[in-house]
Amino acid sequence: MTTALVTGFEPFAGDARNPSAEAVHLLAESWDGPEMLVTAVLPTAFGSSTERLAQLLAQHSPDVVIATGLAGGRAWITPERVAVNLIDARVPDNAGEQPVDEPSLAGAPAAYFSGLPVKAIVNAVAAAGIPARESLSAGAFVCNHVFFRLMDAVALRSADAPPADRLVHAGFIHVPWADGFGGPADAPTLPIEDIERALRIALRVTLDQG
Repeated sequence: MTTALVTGFEPFAGDARNPSAEAVHLLAESWDGPEMLVTAVLPTAFGSSTERLAQLLAQHSPDVVIATGLAGGRAWITPERVAVNLIDARVPDNAGEQPVDEPSLAGAPAAYFSGLPVKAIVNAVAAAGIPARESLSAGAFVCNHVFFRLMDAVALRSADAPPADRLVHAGFIHVPWADGFGGPADAPTLPIEDIERALRIALRVTLDQG
């Protein structure tokens, strides 16, 4: 059976809620596809987030992985195009760590492209009436770190495994604040139901591309 993994992040910097985590919970509750869906909420911390991700990949060997996180200043659902091998934390993570100008993974390539059908996702989400656009960069904080380490795992599996076992459909999607979730008073928001619906569309588009 095809297995998909979708992750969000725990609340960060004193926020009570994170829309990426709650949208993932709603997706798990509403999922009715024939594929097996695994969902998880990652710590918003450099070390433990990628440790948890590695555990999930090893345990479930998913065919598709979509990691999600909050981009609080954006008004759209934004699939990311490129993961960069850089950590440059402007603020500490939830574990109090604040690495600056360090690689996500020493000795790895400078960047990886997403394995998701980014343009197809954007078009399908927008066609459903939900604001969406591509984003080139996921930044240099924990979201990008998870994105980069995910794509490095994809590259390793693709290099070492036979074609039937390769994980090729993986990437990262940023979501905006949800209505009523807090955040700055002037921050753009979407209904949490629309964020969940956008993730479901993104997952369906990715699964259908085979």
